Amino acid sequence: MKKRNTSALSLALCLGLTLGNTSLAFASDAKTIDSLKIAFSPYADSDTITTATEPLENLLKETLLEKGYDVENVDMTVGTSYTAVGQALSAGSADIGFISGGNYVLFSDDCDVLLTALRYGINKDSDDPKDWNDGTVEENTDDMSTYYRSIFLAGPSEKGQALLEKVNNGEELTWDDLNDATWAVMGPTSASGYIYPSLWLLQRYGKGISDLDHAVESDSYTTSLARLASGQADIMVSYAHIRTKYAPEWKETFGGTDDMINQTGVIGVTDKIYNDMIAYSKTSETMADQDFRQALGDSFIEIAQTEEGKDIISVFSQVGYEWGDDSNYDGEREAQKLLKSEE
Repeated sequence: MKKRNTSALSLALCLGLTLGNTSLAFASDAKTIDSLKIAFSPYADSDTITTATEPLENLLKETLLEKGYDVENVDMTVGTSYTAVGQALSAGSADIGFISGGNYVLFSDDCDVLLTALRYGINKDSDDPKDWNDGTVEENTDDMSTYYRSIFLAGPSEKGQALLEKVNNGEELTWDDLNDATWAVMGPTSASGYIYPSLWLLQRYGKGISDLDHAVESDSYTTSLARLASGQADIMVSYAHIRTKYAPEWKETFGGTDDMINQTGVIGVTDKIYNDMIAYSKTSETMADQDFRQALGDSFIEIAQTEEGKDIISVFSQVGYEWGDDSNYDGEREAQKLLKSEE
């Protein structure tokens, strides 16, 4: 028995040394990547995104090492605007960026789609705003979706509530109704915060966001929410699941005086918008390696399927990724063409 135990111990030690040597050999054979620079669009405030994505650095390093790439530094930053992230991809100062379809189309000469984000759909999808005002906050479903919508959300101000009442009574809003209001919008490359809402206005009134007398650009949707809650803005435009995400914080964080569902309502709903993406820079030397792009895309897909990964990407309201295709954003190109023709 003693001799058998000794033999078993020797075998275990040999196996351990063999596996250890294999791991060392695997690590030593890995291709070194000095730095991977990731830029996030300001889907939320910078501190929130920075805190939520902090674990991503080690997860990416570990997953990429398994695929033969030793990344020494993962440099993650939050852009000051959507446009700033597109400009970073264009210049190659960011290797990959988490960006909107609108931003992608604007800068697609210098970047390409790596992955398209998946989101859980919500239980409201009608293009009739009255259908959204049933007294319930929108809820996520179990179905993953490749598109979403933008909504026009009226706030608790006197003007906002007057517009909401008119919509709920089945009355058509006039351009003067909307132009008299103060709007919180995003930058002109934001799909849900500018492009599709502007397209909606053009189709109905022949005028876009740029024609509004009182449109104020926000640096993030949370800034728009704060303006809406305080009455500084009568209307904000955003992705359709904004209340799903922020209704619990409406009073404590944004200063609402009642539940969000009681103080806000939808007065407009846009066409479908293809989801945001992870794009890579065509001017980045790191991303010129097709094998590395494959490994990086596979890594993000795998990470997003873990509990830790799901927690990280939830800050972007994303639940997973699939391989992207430039042609998926042709609808976005058509939207931007129409906008340019109206300038």
